[in-house]
Amino acid sequence: MGICCCCYRSSVPSTLLPVVLGRVRPGGIRRCAPGQTDSRHDMDGILLLLLPQLSPIHVIETGGRPAPADGRPARTGRRAAGPHRQTGRRPAPVPKAERGRGRLTSGAGRHDRAAARETIGYVTALIPRPRAEVAPGAVHVPGWLSTDEQAELAAAGRDWARPPAGMRATRLPSGGVMSVQTVCLGWHWIPYRYSRTADDGDGAPVKPFPGWLAELGRRAVADAYGDPGAAGAYRPDVALVNFYDEKARMGMHADREERSLAPVVSLSLGAACIFRFGNTQSRNRPWTDVELASGDLFVFGGPSRLAYHGVPRIIQGTGVPGIGLPSGRLNITLRESGLE
Repeated sequence: MGICCCCYRSSVPSTLLPVVLGRVRPGGIRRCAPGQTDSRHDMDGILLLLLPQLSPIHVIETGGRPAPADGRPARTGRRAAGPHRQTGRRPAPVPKAERGRGRLTSGAGRHDRAAARETIGYVTALIPRPRAEVAPGAVHVPGWLSTDEQAELAAAGRDWARPPAGMRATRLPSGGVMSVQTVCLGWHWIPYRYSRTADDGDGAPVKPFPGWLAELGRRAVADAYGDPGAAGAYRPDVALVNFYDEKARMGMHADREERSLAPVVSLSLGAACIFRFGNTQSRNRPWTDVELASGDLFVFGGPSRLAYHGVPRIIQGTGVPGIGLPSGRLNITLRESGLE
């Protein structure tokens, strides 16, 4: 299936000149059938949307053949007869720098590539993402936090990360060390229990859980579930603040250390990630992969409260410098511990 460019005309301003040739599969660039236009379909096929001031770049996935410089569609599928069939002379080989899937085949090279990647987050933010119930009791609300709220949370995260009882890479009972770095508020999480002191760190008392963060959690539950009663009863008293660099991962796990089964509220800041939300029986399929971007809210409770979930990867090049996180992802999860 090819990429449909016509679907994005209503979402991308005319001041942007998209050169959208991402993931061109056999069939190449296509258009929607009448009445079938959908601004969300094939979203995973968009690799680069370029500002008009960038020199032309063609991003293709056609087995290493470069896109023609004159704008004609890249050749895909069955080989068509070309001039060399008539003359007996074959075209010059493709330079090594232009070979491979998804390579830049024209333009100013690495500079344009980096600039184009920085544009991805801006352009994709222009395309509305609907809220969704991923599973019963598990709700994704894109863009829930304002830019100012994201900046305030990112600044608070930097303060929380400082010692004493600061951010650390958690060591697991198996001896492995998590690639994610964590600081806790209210209660300190140690695999697989809670403590009032950073027993696996400097031993200092855990940082307090702020009241304004609990209020934000109640607002999150109200907006996710549309249930003011449930939100009013929500009393989060513990937060795990996780920082992911671009190589960090989180394996599939279920949050079972809390005695309370009140919902978990997850707030995403900075780089986007693939969030894998599974089932309550095992770490295996079925699961749903959801892209969480900066400002997104994800709440899971009720029948999904003990579902396995994880983060298989961070999406590179999606940092948000405007909130103070030019790279990496900060994830703040709120829970009710049920502990005294």
